[in-house]
Amino acid sequence: TDLRPLDILSEVVPAGGLARSMRVFQAQGMRGLQLNASQPRALGFPASRLFVHCDRFPEEFSIVVTLRVLSAPMKVSAAGWARSRQCPALRQVNLSRALPQRNEYLFTLMPDESSSVLLGLRYAPGKLHFLFWSQEHNGVWQNRVTFPNVSLSDNQWHTLILAVSGRSFSLTVDCSIPKDIVMETPFPSSLSVKGASFYLGSRRRRKGVFTGLLRQLVLLPGADATSQICTTMNFKVEMLSVPTVLQGLPEKPASNEVLKYPYETDTKVTLGSRPLCTKQEKAKFWFNASQRGLFLCNGSTWISMLEVKQRLDYVEEYQNLVTNSETMGVEIFTIPKVGLFAATANRYTLPGSAIYKWTDGKFVPYQNIPTYQAQSWKYFTIGKKIFLAVANFEQDDRGQELSVIYKWSRRKEKFITHQRISTHSARDWEAFVIEGEAFLAVVNHREGNNHNVDSVIYRWNPRTGLFETNQTIPTSGAYDWEFFTIGPYSFLAVANTFNGTSTKIYSHIYIWLSGSFQLFQSILTIGAADWEVFRIGDRVFLAVANSHSYDSRMPAPSNFYAINSSIYELNITAQMFVKFQDLLTFSALDWEFFSVGDDSFLVVANSFDGFTFSVNSIIYRWQGYEGFVAVHHLPTVGCRDWEAFHTAEGSYLLYSSAKEPLSKVLKLKTT
Repeated sequence: TDLRPLDILSEVVPAGGLARSMRVFQAQGMRGLQLNASQPRALGFPASRLFVHCDRFPEEFSIVVTLRVLSAPMKVSAAGWARSRQCPALRQVNLSRALPQRNEYLFTLMPDESSSVLLGLRYAPGKLHFLFWSQEHNGVWQNRVTFPNVSLSDNQWHTLILAVSGRSFSLTVDCSIPKDIVMETPFPSSLSVKGASFYLGSRRRRKGVFTGLLRQLVLLPGADATSQICTTMNFKVEMLSVPTVLQGLPEKPASNEVLKYPYETDTKVTLGSRPLCTKQEKAKFWFNASQRGLFLCNGSTWISMLEVKQRLDYVEEYQNLVTNSETMGVEIFTIPKVGLFAATANRYTLPGSAIYKWTDGKFVPYQNIPTYQAQSWKYFTIGKKIFLAVANFEQDDRGQELSVIYKWSRRKEKFITHQRISTHSARDWEAFVIEGEAFLAVVNHREGNNHNVDSVIYRWNPRTGLFETNQTIPTSGAYDWEFFTIGPYSFLAVANTFNGTSTKIYSHIYIWLSGSFQLFQSILTIGAADWEVFRIGDRVFLAVANSHSYDSRMPAPSNFYAINSSIYELNITAQMFVKFQDLLTFSALDWEFFSVGDDSFLVVANSFDGFTFSVNSIIYRWQGYEGFVAVHHLPTVGCRDWEAFHTAEGSYLLYSSAKEPLSKVLKLKTT
């Protein structure tokens, strides 16, 4: 068998341009074909075009599909279709309103004189079905291989690799862990394609036509294509074969010329203060009226499209935020249609910790919540539910160590108690979602004098509406969790601080595999208090804040607190984080990454230099080959936490002090 890729999609695209039965859309920087449900037969071609020398379908093969399934119904009339094709310029429509029907066919192979499906791939919400005819084993009967839990309806591009060999059927989605199924009936060894035709996106009928976008549909005989596709971090754009009309970016036509291949794109513009930029917002626009800037979300950051480039000039004091007591941590969050808030984790029980609301350009007190030497807050959402979890370090009035999850009451417009969880000197919460399931991880610092205790990962139970224990992970005097994703993989890093005798211990990075977190890499740290993950372009970095050096078995150093904190970079080839840069810090407790214009910055919370808590915290600017270079020295007192935030009026930094009941809001002045 010839092992060259057989491009099914290219066979239905005329060499000179587009057929009337298809349109080209651009979404998230990639082009795909949308098919016309009214003309399914026009999207077919004889199988003999691909199988020139043999009329038997290969016994072993892979099918590679790159597609974008849309998530809400979009109705396009025949008249609307015709009108849109007449416009040669860049057309704008909203593709975010398409919902797959019950069953939609990606392709079929059918006899010309029969309505039977010899072979096909069909998608239903949450499932993918592979269909094939096996007359040699089942008489005249169609077999169906169903892959459950295949979630594609999220307006994102996905690459599917279906590998078939005998009784073994394997599906790989976005180069994640393959889903393997072994069937009683093997794929036929002699499936004849004589007198049969391929049909793109249908089974030759209007019902069940694929409503999403197709970018790649390739048959690779005799091989598992996974090794050819899953070779880079950009696996979603890795292609075996793509039609010419879908390749590259559009060339800008000269003056009165039109595009050779007209295409459409989904465009959505958001107004107001800076919104979130995640995978869900990718390819959406945000217009900043105050700066007269237009920005495009690339899936993680807002990229300036039209704007006078801003540069950080200096930092000025903007607001002295008087707090209930010393503040161990700050969480800034936005509740949709309500406003911007800051929650401070305060040391003393009375009057507890406070939530402030941004009102008329300042933070003002909004709600007090009883806490017990609170260390940090974590804001998160599950569906439409809004939560705020506090990590309590000490026992409550009844002698119980409980950290509390609060839920936002839309009626009261306050946070109310939702769930209490037993913890041990809790330092931090981290909330995250994996494969559609919500998790909440707590860092337990110590139990009594024992610093080597288990920290716990909880899973949300949608039936009970509560978090339940899912996994425990051994930690040593831990301070912080940091969750992040790289491609289809999910990671959780823990900052281990003290094991009872030394702060020079390993902190660990875990990877989610087979339903639990497993050790991925260990990094030697020195009293690690915080991990901060960030991206600059395509590069992924992980910064650790090292707080103090102590080892009961070694002579005391000249200064316990003046030590290097380190920045690590992901090395794709080595599949591990390697040290990129060391920076001298003074009992560093936190890193915060932020951007101004095209510039990237890191600010460190220096808390103590061995003599005084009045220590400068430093802002470092990314300078490419030089790495991070100090550009601003900010006077702070016992600095514990930094948070960056944006409003319509500008960009700000807020720092909390663990040594005085006063936090400060600083404004970033730009030129």
